Amino acid sequence: MARRVASELFVSRLSFYITTGELERLFSPFGLIEQVRLVKDPRTQRPKGFGFVKFVREIDAKNALKAMNGRIVNSRLIFVELAEATNPGESSS
Repeated sequence: MARRVASELFVSRLSFYITTGELERLFSPFGLIEQVRLVKDPRTQRPKGFGFVKFVREIDAKNALKAMNGRIVNSRLIFVELAEATNPGESSS
C-alpha cells in the first residue's frame, strides 16, 4: 500500500519547456526546498510535464500545496498534490 510523504509534492500539467530552476523559483517562497526533480523523456530529454518538489519541512509543503494547486503557470493550469511513496519491496501491479 502506498503512503503519502507529507513534505514531497507531485506537480503535474507543467509546460514541456520548464526547467528545474524555474520550478524551484515557483515554490521557493513557501520554504526551504530539499530537492526538485522533473521527469524527462529519455530520448528527447524534454520534461514530460510533471515533477516533484520536496520541502525540508512538512508545513511548507502543505502551504505550497494550498497556494499553488490550480494556479496558472506559463499559460497552463497546474495541479499540485502530495506525492505517493511506495515501499521498495512492493509491486505496483
